[in-house]
Amino acid sequence: MSEKYNISTSPHIRSKATTNNIMLMVALALMPATVFGVFNFGINALILIIVTTGTCIATEYLYQKYMNKKITIKDGSALLTGLLLALNLPANAPWWIGVVGGVVAILLIKQVFGGLGQNVMNPALGARCFLLISFTGIMTDFTYHSSTIDAITTATPLAELREHGALVSYEFMDLIIGNISGTIGETSVIAILIGAGFLIYKGIIDLRIPASYLLSFLAFIIIFGGHGIDPMFIGTHLFGGGLMLGVFFMATDYVTSPITKQGQLVYGVCLGVLTGVFRIFGASAEGVSYAIIFCNLLVPLIEKVTLPKPFGKGGEK
Repeated sequence: MSEKYNISTSPHIRSKATTNNIMLMVALALMPATVFGVFNFGINALILIIVTTGTCIATEYLYQKYMNKKITIKDGSALLTGLLLALNLPANAPWWIGVVGGVVAILLIKQVFGGLGQNVMNPALGARCFLLISFTGIMTDFTYHSSTIDAITTATPLAELREHGALVSYEFMDLIIGNISGTIGETSVIAILIGAGFLIYKGIIDLRIPASYLLSFLAFIIIFGGHGIDPMFIGTHLFGGGLMLGVFFMATDYVTSPITKQGQLVYGVCLGVLTGVFRIFGASAEGVSYAIIFCNLLVPLIEKVTLPKPFGKGGEK
């Protein structure tokens, strides 16, 4: 036999995609929402984005340097964590909120568990939930800029819907365009969908988690929301908060979402139901962040239940 065979350990099928490429692609996909957020909310939004992103990168570098670990800031994960966290902050939050959130995200949620690939929850959302609990007043104080008024502090569409049963300060098109109050990156559905479409086109994410998330959430609010199939009620829940940003950019995080196809569907349904429970029956008008964090913790169980059995290892007969 003259043929030679190469013997190596798995994986035997490799992809040209790298962690750095994937992180940069996601960051690029967030640019439409980021640019719109700065345009809509002004210079303080840009300052928060710079401070939060810079804090995440610096925290990861300093921790790894002084703990004698490999420096990994070039993989782009710290940059993406900082950007996502900033887009989940109110534009009028003080700069030090970005510093506190960045340190918590990288140090307490990511690095303590072993770094990228070992964290049990999305670092940006974990830090946001920490800030919501610790600084509730700051994290729920929203400022909206318009063409006629320099700045007004007003309730988000979801808060108005909960209080009045209808929108008072906004028209439905405001929800689509993004002329509403909210966090820096969640207001413009158009900008978010442009970025999401880019990720789907590039194959960075697929539609299993987003579709199962949205469909199960819609079913829940139609059944338990008390408004039936009311377009304004449904539209406000879809476009008036952080749902779209969470669905496409945080629920699909590779590290904290299931790898099995069935598991991704189960995960999406759990997300949709929990988001509906928090929004309809909870004390807050939102709920996306808490739903994603809670479901992140369920991922090991979901994967254990949905992991396919190897051939010859007790599969179905």
